[in-house]
Order: sequence, then structure tokens, then C-alpha cells
Amino acid sequence: VAELPGLDARRVVVAGGSQGGGLALAAAGLLGDRVAAVMPDVPFLCHFRRAVQITGEGPYPEIAKYLRWHSRHRVEPTFATLDYFDGVHFAQRATAPALFSVGLMDPICPASTVYAAFNHYAGEDRTMTVWPFADHGGGCGSNPPVQLDWLAERGLAPEQ
Repeated sequence: VAELPGLDARRVVVAGGSQGGGLALAAAGLLGDRVAAVMPDVPFLCHFRRAVQITGEGPYPEIAKYLRWHSRHRVEPTFATLDYFDGVHFAQRATAPALFSVGLMDPICPASTVYAAFNHYAGEDRTMTVWPFADHGGGCGSNPPVQLDWLAERGLAPEQ
């Protein structure tokens, strides 16, 4: 994390929803101990193979369509390439405290793909907020208070 005036590098938190959640996992995995915490909400870009097999929403059907036409020789090389971007692999490298969220009715980022990243997360301090009836919006407006409470428990809440 670059030195910026007024920045307390010990309090940098990466967060985002959907694609931003996948990118937050990537940042946490790549930056290591330079990240104080990570909060991926309904993270996209996790467990590509599983997502392609079970969902017909979002961009995953594009991969299925490609593989339908090229499946004879391209399945394994395709997933090997996607592994470079898979949040599960970034999660395996990340150790900062993590607060994930998942919508159990999410057709774009199926819960099993979010749990794959969560279950492979290398950090010991990891929590999952489950929104049982939520779709890709996750907890929507209910999630920020959960996040702020979680950050406060770790001494990382924004100063009032």
C-alpha cells in the first residue's frame, strides 16, 4: 500500500460486492499483511467450474456456451486459465480477518461458490454473514451495519 498523506496503512480494509468482492479477495491474497481486513460480499469470480455447471445467470453461461462448441479439447485448458483469476486461489493466500457475505438464493454467484472461497480462506479470523432469502443483492442495506460492527470489534471501524 503506497504511502499517502493521512493514510494509516495498518487500517487498510478492502471490500466490495460481486465483482468487487472477487477483486477484494484478490487484493487480500496479493497484498498479504498489508491489508488489515477484507469484506467480500457475494463475491463473483469464485470456483468457476462449479458456477459454470450450476447457474444459467450472469456471465457464466458464456463459458458454458464456449465449452459446448470447444469441449473436445478446451475444457481443461479453459479452467486452468480461469484458475489464475479464481477467488478460491486468492483466498488460499489471504490471512487478514475476513467478513464474507452470501445470498442463499443468488443465481449469479451461487452460495456454493462463495463457500468454496470461504472454506479455502487461509486466515483464522473469518466470518460468513448468511442472507437466507437474498439473491445477488445479498444483505443490501442491512449489510453495512453488520460490517461496521464487525470492523469495530477488530478496532478498524471508521472514526466518528
